[in-house]
Amino acid sequence: MTTLDKGEISPDTADTGLPASVMRRPYRALTLGIVSVILLIAFEAMAVGTAMPVAVDDLDGTALYGLAFSAYYTTSLPAMVFSGQWCDTRGPRVPLLGGIAAFAVGLVLSGAAQSMWPFVLGRAVQGLGGGLVIVALYVVVGRAYPDSLRPKVFSAFASAWVLPSIVGPPVSGAVTDHLHWRWVFLAIPALVVLPMLAIVPQLRRVQAEIAADIASGDAGPRIDRRLIGAAAGAALGTGLVQYGGQHLTVAGVVVLLAGFACMVPTVPRLLPKGTLRARRGLPTVILSRGIIAGTFFTVESFVPLMLVSEHGFSPTKAGLTLTTGALSWALGSWLQGRTSTRRRPYLVAVGFVLVACAIGGAALALVPGVTAYAVLPAWFLGGMGMGMAMSAMSTLTLELSAPEEAGGNSAALQVSDALGTVTLLSLGGALFAALHESEGRDADVFTLIFAVMLGIALLGSLIAPRVRRPRSAADPRPPRHPGLRGPRRTG
Repeated sequence: MTTLDKGEISPDTADTGLPASVMRRPYRALTLGIVSVILLIAFEAMAVGTAMPVAVDDLDGTALYGLAFSAYYTTSLPAMVFSGQWCDTRGPRVPLLGGIAAFAVGLVLSGAAQSMWPFVLGRAVQGLGGGLVIVALYVVVGRAYPDSLRPKVFSAFASAWVLPSIVGPPVSGAVTDHLHWRWVFLAIPALVVLPMLAIVPQLRRVQAEIAADIASGDAGPRIDRRLIGAAAGAALGTGLVQYGGQHLTVAGVVVLLAGFACMVPTVPRLLPKGTLRARRGLPTVILSRGIIAGTFFTVESFVPLMLVSEHGFSPTKAGLTLTTGALSWALGSWLQGRTSTRRRPYLVAVGFVLVACAIGGAALALVPGVTAYAVLPAWFLGGMGMGMAMSAMSTLTLELSAPEEAGGNSAALQVSDALGTVTLLSLGGALFAALHESEGRDADVFTLIFAVMLGIALLGSLIAPRVRRPRSAADPRPPRHPGLRGPRRTG
């Protein structure tokens, strides 16, 4: 049951009689609140990504560079699953506010770290907070906005990256160059206050709606602890895979195999049935999200390090690549928000192609005689592709979900995002750790990592057309999947 179903909001007109807009009543305050949360996450990503090469070098942890990124996504896995179930059964208030608080605590831990492992721990706590927050935001969008406005909300999410993309890298680079990288982490928690103040009053309506659904039997009244246990097992498995990949000794290989043993029985439970087989419709949407996120974010994590170590860029100059990608991401998402529902699935395939072009452009910058600035136009294309594809997949997930399953399916989307990213980041980190230490030829290592990600992105473009709903389906909604929702009580 949505707000529209209750007759409180028309999808076509607001109380002014004008066409509905996310920035007109009754949506304005809620939109500003959730966009402020995205601003916080965006500024952290842009600023921390710029400062990371200097931070890991200062902590003597260059070999663990990939782990500093992947730890975030590993801990976000169980947080996403828990958040999805809690949101569907009890509302998004606790995951959203608790996630923002955990996010800030993680930043403080990383900023105060005196060695690499406490730094990684702080990144892991940030992941817990980020996992709780992002699913809660999707549920709020699915519950509070009608179908006609959801693409525009996700476009607003992407637009919220514009200011942090412009301000984040140069400010972070300047702070890193002239003060210390620690201030990049320690200053961001001050931004938590604004989202807290903006979002709390707007959650009451969504909370009341979910409470009414529970009372009427339209929502599952309990949380599936076994499923959360499966998410924890998957997170443990990915953590072991990361550690084993960073230590390719006999003991490291044993840990690596133990990680895979944890993931094999747990990961399928976290995703809709048919996801790993790219079944047409929602399962392929979920799978595509993991592939495109994993390839793009893995390469994006290594691009600043490549520019600093191979081309002598300062952190500020290296961060400009993140700026170009984030700006074009907003542009791609804006285009997606103005694309008809019938044409939206095509944007997923286009996004994959543009991301593949971006990865190829990053690899081109490693060719002798080619300017490092080739990364800038390449990453502009990649950001546009991500803006198109990611926003389109977010919208498709809600379109293919019953209202009471929005939290579960949104969690599945984010779980796939995190799994794809952490798996491919672990692979990239393992390659870098092994070859960086044994060969010392970082240019060759970067080239290998980028080539592997390019191949996976091209593979994703082949399955992207399957995001369309099966034509033979009589029911416009996909069947319920057993993952991410507790069993519904009867009687």
